[in-house]
Amino acid sequence: MEFEPVLSTVAKTIQTAIAPVFLLAGIGAILNVMVGRLARIVDRARDLEKLHPSSTGPEHARHVFELRLLDRRIRIINNAVFLVVLSAVANCTVVAMLFIAELLDLGLGKAVAISFVLSMVLLIGGLVWFLFEVRLSVHAIRVRAELLERERT
Repeated sequence: MEFEPVLSTVAKTIQTAIAPVFLLAGIGAILNVMVGRLARIVDRARDLEKLHPSSTGPEHARHVFELRLLDRRIRIINNAVFLVVLSAVANCTVVAMLFIAELLDLGLGKAVAISFVLSMVLLIGGLVWFLFEVRLSVHAIRVRAELLERERT
């Protein structure tokens, strides 16, 4: 006779899996923001790469400085995206293990808890990298004094 899970058991497992699934939706939103920032950084780098060969003097130095900064920001945001995607994978593993444990009557409670904690640690790591990138971008935004045309008193 084949094993057929009781509908109430499946419903209970779905209820248990709701929190990680909602977390997965939140992680997706975070990834959307991160990838959007990455795209803007890459676009700016490509624009500067076009200007780089024809620039000279102080303008060239500013382009090189900004390109180096953009390269660093790309690496940082890439690390953030990587960790957040790993968090999503760990979170998906939690959901899968919940169903597998219920369907096969396995005692995976400890493994589920470890996967969930791992998901949270990876998410925290990704958010910390994201914070570094945001702080770096804010510190890098400087309007040159000669463009401000300050009033003289």
